[in-house]
Amino acid sequence: MLRLEKRPSPSQAWNYATPLVAVLLTMIAGGILFVILGKNPFEAIKLIFWDPLFSEQFAAYSRPQLLVKAGPLILIAVGLSIGFRAGIWNIGAEGQYIIGALCAAGTALYFYPAELWIVFPLMIIAGALGGWAWAMIPAILKTRFNTNEILVSLLLVYVAEKLMAAAATGFMRNPEGAGFPGSRNIYNYAAASNQEIFANSGLHWGVVAALIAVLFAYVLLQRHILGFHVQLAGQAPRAAKFAGVAPARLVLMCLGISGAMAGLAGMFEVSGPARMISIDFNSGYGFTAIIVAFLGRLHPVGIVLAGLLLALTYIGGELAQFMLNLPASAIQVFQGMLLFFLLALDVLSNYRVRLNTPNRNKEAV
Repeated sequence: MLRLEKRPSPSQAWNYATPLVAVLLTMIAGGILFVILGKNPFEAIKLIFWDPLFSEQFAAYSRPQLLVKAGPLILIAVGLSIGFRAGIWNIGAEGQYIIGALCAAGTALYFYPAELWIVFPLMIIAGALGGWAWAMIPAILKTRFNTNEILVSLLLVYVAEKLMAAAATGFMRNPEGAGFPGSRNIYNYAAASNQEIFANSGLHWGVVAALIAVLFAYVLLQRHILGFHVQLAGQAPRAAKFAGVAPARLVLMCLGISGAMAGLAGMFEVSGPARMISIDFNSGYGFTAIIVAFLGRLHPVGIVLAGLLLALTYIGGELAQFMLNLPASAIQVFQGMLLFFLLALDVLSNYRVRLNTPNRNKEAV
């Protein structure tokens, strides 16, 4: 029989190999899924991972979209990774992303149609504050009443979705929209528009913010005492208390940073690619960013690579839906399998797989 034997220390080799093996196993399991659906697995995998980047037919459109999709994923995942390293589990980034978008859109619509340079900076501040405030709800409840931040932050996602639907059909609905749900087109409002910095590049201010966040997280975690406190709290909570780390302050900081970054992602999305508040504004970026954070091993540079890979599955998935008539749920299952294999293989970082032999059993007795 097989048994698990705890390693003296975690294996660094498996720590770095796990994401690669997880991607490979996801491709194999995804191929089996596509066969069950009656599709050619090799063609489906090629459409998802190869054609968006290298096909003459699709690459011209898909390459810029890679940055458009990766920007919010990286920005949210970087914020989440700081809390995850400390053992603080913010699962409700999707709700903070929505609230950030609502606050930013509300700021833009308040000034509409004035062409003032200050509108866009105010939207950035409003988006970050909106996400931060929404994340403070589970943070304060945890520090004051010791509630579970996983459940509270997750349930607040559904509250945020209801608020978004109310905004799209009620207090933010476009008065010139013939009664259809949705706000004014914020992208067409020049003072509030998140335009591409270089035409047809996909590089907008949200991508720039994501790269700044990566640099911020790297410096914080590798060069600052707060980063040491974050990592110590995650690895040895009791030692962290003796080192003078205040658990309540750490919870507020980690949830606040992750909430603000999720809110910023929502702000850049509503003023750019999404263009407006609508009933289907939430695209699942907040949940997918959890996969990005773990796939990147909670390291800022790894998160950039993981964000690009997951963005590729979004673009390739849309392409596969169009070309092969695959259901959208199949691509969501594909992303879910990636997280499943990643977490399952993480066991090998801390344990060795051993074969139980009769001699060993006798020695144990």
